[in-house]
Amino acid sequence: MRNFRPIFPGVFTMGNLFCGFISIMSSADGQAVQACWFIILGFFLDGLDGFVARMSRGETLFGIELDSLADMVCFGVAPAMIFYSFKFKDLGKWGWVLGFVYVMCGAVRLARYNLTAQYNPKPHFQGLPIPAAAAALTGYTLGSYELWGELRYVKFLVTLILGCSFLMVSDIEYEKRPVSFRTIKERIKWGYMALGGIALLSLHQLAIFPLVAVYILYGLAREAVLLVRSGLSGESLPDGRSRRRISHKAHGADRDGRHPGGRDESKNGNAPPGAG
Repeated sequence: MRNFRPIFPGVFTMGNLFCGFISIMSSADGQAVQACWFIILGFFLDGLDGFVARMSRGETLFGIELDSLADMVCFGVAPAMIFYSFKFKDLGKWGWVLGFVYVMCGAVRLARYNLTAQYNPKPHFQGLPIPAAAAALTGYTLGSYELWGELRYVKFLVTLILGCSFLMVSDIEYEKRPVSFRTIKERIKWGYMALGGIALLSLHQLAIFPLVAVYILYGLAREAVLLVRSGLSGESLPDGRSRRRISHKAHGADRDGRHPGGRDESKNGNAPPGAG
């Protein structure tokens, strides 16, 4: 009998892809706010497809690949299109170069996961998840249009898109979303998510960028503390990494030539539970 279980999460994956496509079309039509909200909608659909996949036991390798392609459109191409259409176009050729750097890093981020997530799962995300990077870009855009009616501060925009691009392909660890209430750490995560939900309901589009910024800065601060604790002697970090290995991996690969593992998504997608 044919297995129809993968169809259920696939519907949400296609919804995510559709949101990315409509966001790109909205940017082309000059509708910046509408383009951003379709990416935010895709963010929720992206989380639902993983939940439905686990509940229906419809996790497949095909689903993982399809999910990555949808994420590439919704969280890679669509945010870059927004920044280019409404601000970077004025920079000439450097505008599309900046947009392509973000898209390229997003593609590398997703490809790295597809190669390693099933064979080397990690308790944290390795690098900034691409939905979080997209949320940072769209959150700032929504806030800018709410406050000023346009995207402002081009130098900050350049820093933001390049920073998110670097963090996506870095080895800086970021927290995964909670799946239980067993530990204090998990409860704190749930509390932060609840506060974030309240902030979204009350402040709407002004709350998105600050919430994502806290998540990004927490990852950077956590990494800095681990590096300081490891000292300058090359001692191993608590998770087994070393300063020397981190510096080597910054050039692209481990000693055996493989790219470091870890998926981006701020969700488990159609991937097996615990994949990162």
